[in-house]
Amino acid sequence: MTILDEINNHKRREIEEAKAKISIQQLMLSSYFKRKTNSLKAALLKEGASGIIAEFKTKSPSKGVINADAEVSETTAGYVAAGVSGISVLTDSRYFGGSLENLAKARQANPNTPILRKDFMLDPYQIYEAKAHGADLILLIAESLSKELLLELTLKAKELGLEVLVEIHSEEELAKLNPYVDIVGVNNRDLRTFVVDVETSVRLSKLIPEQFVKISESGISNPKNIAKLSDAGFKGYLIGETFMKTADPAKACAEFINSLK
Repeated sequence: MTILDEINNHKRREIEEAKAKISIQQLMLSSYFKRKTNSLKAALLKEGASGIIAEFKTKSPSKGVINADAEVSETTAGYVAAGVSGISVLTDSRYFGGSLENLAKARQANPNTPILRKDFMLDPYQIYEAKAHGADLILLIAESLSKELLLELTLKAKELGLEVLVEIHSEEELAKLNPYVDIVGVNNRDLRTFVVDVETSVRLSKLIPEQFVKISESGISNPKNIAKLSDAGFKGYLIGETFMKTADPAKACAEFINSLK
């Protein structure tokens, strides 16, 4: 069993437990169901955009605890002040130290910035959770989903006014894309081996249909990576560990973005 299989199996149990505690009807009572969402796609395509999607996470399966001291509201507000195009918030607790509460705190601190709920999304219930806690878009990992389920979850997200980022790792997963997807992300980290190679993005960029905005995820640690990925047609760059492993993630983000100018 791979780490991705393990995570997904645990996530399915988590989802059933969550459903037993809070109904979809209760989630829909959240004031966030009435708000107009922010578009990450538009933010990435905006002239002069940094393209940086800065992530808040405190640990990972491969590295363990990354930053036990960072506070989500302060850190994400610092990211926005630094000039990011969007924010990613991990909501998986067991493997990444995240929570839906962190998502809601990031939303409250940054009302006008696109925020991604980053988790292992396997059930429509989780999309209602995302909306109820202030997300603007969700992540769907192609490797975890059949083409049919990916379409079902995409359509549910669109119904609720959320954008959809589909993450791929291989050429084969391109066949799972559907026309309703907004953004395609190439994860440079193999979720089965956790080996990271930015060349994965460069290789797959030529195969991603032009209709999709492209972003690159994982392993982006210096401005040279951004230049190479930009030349390959990428508009966004999701960066987490590079910032979060420092004592002041927002400062690290600001320095990184300034180095791109």
